[in-house]
Amino acid sequence: MAEFSRQTHEFEPVYDERSRILILGTFPSVKSREQHFYYGHPQNRFWKLLAALTQWPQIPQTIEEKKQMLLENEIAIWDVIQSCDIAGSSDSSIKNVVPSDVGSVLKNSRIERIYANGTTAKKLYEKYILPGTGVPIIGLPSTSPANAAYSLERLKESWQQILF
Repeated sequence: MAEFSRQTHEFEPVYDERSRILILGTFPSVKSREQHFYYGHPQNRFWKLLAALTQWPQIPQTIEEKKQMLLENEIAIWDVIQSCDIAGSSDSSIKNVVPSDVGSVLKNSRIERIYANGTTAKKLYEKYILPGTGVPIIGLPSTSPANAAYSLERLKESWQQILF
């Protein structure tokens, strides 16, 4: 079992003034922290899913390609938590949360809808951030490999709504 350690989110949100959709994860996994970018675990289906939904020509591989796909589709990404105590990559182990300043992204973009990548991100947003922003969040099934109940096809069906 992994030991708890205090972790701080070390990379910036991806967004610009044209972003209309904000997707919030919980907190970067160990793999993502090693790569200094979102959804870095090779089994996480986030990039494959978004490439399919946006009809991007190929699954982006580099951080620059990922940022380009997001920004060209007016999608912003960040995480609900700025720092916390966590055991490895386990969302269920998270405690002593300091939330991210999601309000700053909302002020500097055209965000119309906020989506949570998974139940834990939704619950933590509603607990720590919703009272300050007043902007509701829509929960989506997690793209994590731990969410084995959802095939890529099932994820596509659920996530299709981000393309309003």
